[in-house]
Amino acid sequence: MGGEWVDMTLGDVLTLQRGFDLPKGDREDGPFPVIASTGQVGIHSESKVEAPGVVIGRSGSLGGGQYIQTPFWPLNTTLWVKDFKGNDPRFCYFLLKSINFSQFNAGSGVPTLNRNHIHPLPVSIPEDIAEQRAIAHILGTLDDKIELNRQMNKTLEAMAQALFKSWFIDFDPVVVNALHAGNPIPEKFAQRAAHYRDNPDALRLPEDTLRQFPDRFQDSELGPIPEGWEVKPIGDLVKCVGGATPSTKKPEFWEGGTNPFLTPKDMASLDSPVVLDTERHITDAGVEKISSKKLPIGTVLLSSRAPIGYLAINEVPVSVNQGIIAMICEGPLPNHYVFFWTKNNMDVIKGKAGGTTFAEISKKNFRPIPALQPSEEVLDAFASMAGLLYQQLVENTVSCVTLAKLRDTLLPKLISGQLRVPDAEKLLEDAL
Repeated sequence: MGGEWVDMTLGDVLTLQRGFDLPKGDREDGPFPVIASTGQVGIHSESKVEAPGVVIGRSGSLGGGQYIQTPFWPLNTTLWVKDFKGNDPRFCYFLLKSINFSQFNAGSGVPTLNRNHIHPLPVSIPEDIAEQRAIAHILGTLDDKIELNRQMNKTLEAMAQALFKSWFIDFDPVVVNALHAGNPIPEKFAQRAAHYRDNPDALRLPEDTLRQFPDRFQDSELGPIPEGWEVKPIGDLVKCVGGATPSTKKPEFWEGGTNPFLTPKDMASLDSPVVLDTERHITDAGVEKISSKKLPIGTVLLSSRAPIGYLAINEVPVSVNQGIIAMICEGPLPNHYVFFWTKNNMDVIKGKAGGTTFAEISKKNFRPIPALQPSEEVLDAFASMAGLLYQQLVENTVSCVTLAKLRDTLLPKLISGQLRVPDAEKLLEDAL
């Protein structure tokens, strides 16, 4: 496939329209996504635009491109495609994604796009709609696979979270064992006990795993916990360290750096709680300026300010800045347990925060937070089961990075006609 390409303006290909006001207070629960310049920011009971739709950022965040496959409401911080003029909508989406709209910034303070400034932009597109669709299919297949991996990762994380909650918050195996042994069950878990009394096979836990759990409860500062388990400060169970930022005025710490340097901003951009790389890198000399140096793979990382609460595990050695508390899991608690313990105790962590300009949890206030230390056998069983889920999550994340790089390589070449469809199809076949 290799038809004629025609030169025209962006305004000849499509018509962009400014989005619509919809204050948060006026939004009502419904099935329709509310789209801002940075992505979906809510839902509403009404839609303004039928699917498929294409949106770019107009104010604040410029360009980017979003392909919306359900009816939606574009906010006034966006420009949406009102008329595709007979062209393939998804091809138009990729065409818009290939354009650097920052060069058309018309705002003095807040970055702003004026559609009248970008409609005259020269572009070249395939005249044949079939070729447009073929290009959109190749790039869309990569996008769809990336999105599928992301959704799978959400499911995998939810499965591990459910397992943690069942074992270490609801104590379901202990409740079941206590029922079998005829031991008293605290009022806090009476509803769980009633459930398992009526549904004796509901837990579906192998007998040898179930035997690792106690069959009675004991009191603790956290309330009733399984007998034999202990409560200790989290700082006694993991090694809590912080980071720093080497002086940006000294090029020897930054120029040519190859060591990943993690900040809360990096963590904010993660689709999955896995760190594979960072935006900035520091030199070996820069690493030496940070007391925690390089953190080992498998460290649990918590953003401690701006905001508190981003959470991830690194799959490459990283150094961190002062906005992160790192939990090196070289003690009795495996890192997957620590990850979900932190996730489930986020309200407690935030409650220990101080600060006047913005909330911040210091290592000093973090270390004394009480944490439950289950038996070694139970922790090993959890690490084994959660570890399998996490490993699949990591593999999916690596796949997303590889596919995104291929998409970003193919996009400008396909959209410009430099690479034709048959050659791109071969690259897609090899990648998938």
